[in-house]
Amino acid sequence: MKGASLARQNLHIPAHLILGIWSLIVIFPLWVMVINSFKDRLSIYQNPFGLPKKWNIANYGMVLSDGDFLVYFKNSFIAVVLSLMLLLVTGALASYGLATWRGKISRGLYFFCIAGMMLPIKIASIRLLELVKMLGLLNTIWALVPIYVAMGIPVAIFVLTEFIHAVPYELTEAAIIDGAGRFGIFLRIIAPLLRPAIATVAIYNLVPFWNDLWFPLIFISDDRAKTVLLGVTRLFGQYQTDWSKVLAVLTLSAIPVIALYLVASKQFIKGLTAGAVKG
Repeated sequence: MKGASLARQNLHIPAHLILGIWSLIVIFPLWVMVINSFKDRLSIYQNPFGLPKKWNIANYGMVLSDGDFLVYFKNSFIAVVLSLMLLLVTGALASYGLATWRGKISRGLYFFCIAGMMLPIKIASIRLLELVKMLGLLNTIWALVPIYVAMGIPVAIFVLTEFIHAVPYELTEAAIIDGAGRFGIFLRIIAPLLRPAIATVAIYNLVPFWNDLWFPLIFISDDRAKTVLLGVTRLFGQYQTDWSKVLAVLTLSAIPVIALYLVASKQFIKGLTAGAVKG
């Protein structure tokens, strides 16, 4: 028994080694970003990878005291949160409909929706700009919401539909016998079971939404409607850049993503591993 246990532990060593190396690769850029945000501009060039000799919090004070950056944070927060809410509601309802509607048409619609995962939405930027201008949303954060929802719908439908397919039919059958309608079944049975998958979809889409620079750069030129990353471009000069302030803004902008992951990490892992092991 001891020999078998030791053999299993030895099999885990390469996996732990690979995961450890990967963790260092992921954490190293974050480490460099955070520690350099507490340095002055010259110290970054002198010692970019070491701890600061004198911790300088003035960079964060300047960023927070600049009213424009607070507006940028608010704009990003509103656009991303509203987009995620609409995406999750729309994706869950569409997935429920596709999962319960059996037939060739439903399968065709399903493959049509997930085909968006293979086609980057940026290739339609010119046409999207025309649509946004026609709708009167140019130079507003509301122009980003439908774009982000469209970006996330393929992944949401792919994840949520497969998750709903794994729900035992006996549960919905029992609800139908009790007199529940389609919408009642969704709210009372399907939606509570979808929490891990919804957390997975939310975190998966939060990162590209929050870090998006392409569409704000195309749709927004008004300072009052700029997002965080678009506002960071103000700190880039033609001849010199204040990297300490840039890294301070980027550090602050990373907090919402990390916070959401920490809050929903258990549900996120459940959503990723759902269906991996069959009982």
